[in-house]
Amino acid sequence: MRVVIAGGHGKIARHLERLLAGTGDEAVGIIRNVEQAPALRDLSAEPVVLDLESAAVDEVADVLKGADVAVFAAGAGPGSGAARKETVDLGAARLFADAAERAGVRRHIQIGSIGVDRPARPGTDEVFAAYLRAKKAAEDDLRARDLDWTILRPGRLTDEPAIGEVHLADKVDYGEIPREDVAAVLVALFEEPRSFRRTLELVTGDTPVDEAITRL
Repeated sequence: MRVVIAGGHGKIARHLERLLAGTGDEAVGIIRNVEQAPALRDLSAEPVVLDLESAAVDEVADVLKGADVAVFAAGAGPGSGAARKETVDLGAARLFADAAERAGVRRHIQIGSIGVDRPARPGTDEVFAAYLRAKKAAEDDLRARDLDWTILRPGRLTDEPAIGEVHLADKVDYGEIPREDVAAVLVALFEEPRSFRRTLELVTGDTPVDEAITRL
């Protein structure tokens, strides 16, 4: 498979690229900083330097042409202000989906976050509230599209080694999960039609990844 990943230098993306190299699949990582390119090449991924905050839809569609799967794993990240939550977490997600439609890539997976469909608690930091609004709007935008989409909402992300056992369902109790396990679930979902047009939540659990997929 050819898998194009927006946010190709992110932590989840790099785990995903490593897994794809191990299965002989082709990973293409969209990055905004050329200095990140060697790290992707070290993972046998193809880096494409493109700023999703300013790129035209045709530029992104050119990258997506011939892909089997599009994965949106980009985000403004910690330290960014409310404005970049809007331009990256929403704007870039919308652009990436527009480009997937234009390029004819039906399989589309978007990384979300548990809790975005719940109202922000009183006193919530404004930047975090902006992040939740942007993520929710990006989900709503994707759901309205004629794509084979999946929204995957992991719990609190950690850099711990993969556990290999998860809880994956339409709704789960809040918890945490290693990024490496998120990447493993992404790979398992690529060709799983039971995950099409579904929003799935994911935390560490007691079910092996392959079994968790068959239970969907």
